[in-house]
Amino acid sequence: MGRTLKDGASRLTRILFILMAVCALVPCEALSLEKRIRNSLGMEFVLIPAGTFIMGSPSGEAHRNPKEIQHKVTITRPFYMQTTEVTLKQWRALMKRRFLGRRRGKGNMPVTKVSWYDCMKFIKKLNALNEGSYRLPTEAEWEYACRAGSRTAYSWGETIDCTRAMYGNSYGNNQCMDHMRAMGLENNGPAPVKSFPPNAWGLYDMHGNVWEWCQDWYGDYPSGPVVDPKGPNSGDEKVRRGGSWFKYGYSCRSANRAFGRPPTRYTTTGFRLVRDAE
Repeated sequence: MGRTLKDGASRLTRILFILMAVCALVPCEALSLEKRIRNSLGMEFVLIPAGTFIMGSPSGEAHRNPKEIQHKVTITRPFYMQTTEVTLKQWRALMKRRFLGRRRGKGNMPVTKVSWYDCMKFIKKLNALNEGSYRLPTEAEWEYACRAGSRTAYSWGETIDCTRAMYGNSYGNNQCMDHMRAMGLENNGPAPVKSFPPNAWGLYDMHGNVWEWCQDWYGDYPSGPVVDPKGPNSGDEKVRRGGSWFKYGYSCRSANRAFGRPPTRYTTTGFRLVRDAE
């Protein structure tokens, strides 16, 4: 009897030791979270683990901007990232109306011509459904999720690839036009979501298709390491990330930064959401 209790205690001690070791590598809260979730609008989210990465681009990266200063960023909590850009179907299901005909197309197309303020209205209505806490990603969260553990110019390597992203058209870069035609895609507009392979973390169209609004005001990067950065406290422009179907492939680099005034509705810009991991 005494030996049985002693053996049981020993096994429990070993299990606790293993759990402590695992939690040292992966936050224990993440072990109990679902890997994928879907809400009532059909929006899919994948769990992004907490971690540390190098944000920005190295000095030798082609087409880099001097404002892409490399610095160490730590994301302390896991979060859910929408696997695709918000689609027309999802937008219409929640907003219940079309804005002056600006959002035409099939339901699986990314919604475009949405201002940063339009995104806030969508998020407010979505949060009112009490299905979770939604928001735009911070710029750091966006790049962290886009890279998916990579340190190259694109999540798959150092060069842009027509088979992996929607970019280039008759206005600026036609090297992909034949490939797009073979896929049955229009050359001068975005592609339906999930037309191209996802990155290593299961996220589609982080490179190309449409620019995506982020939460942050646009500003200079810090010169040293930061934890859970949220950008400047104020500014004139909001960050946009990811590049689009319009013009040049190098705009789709993981580190590339763009911006826009919050009221502006661009034909090349949409958004995807983050859902906080509770």
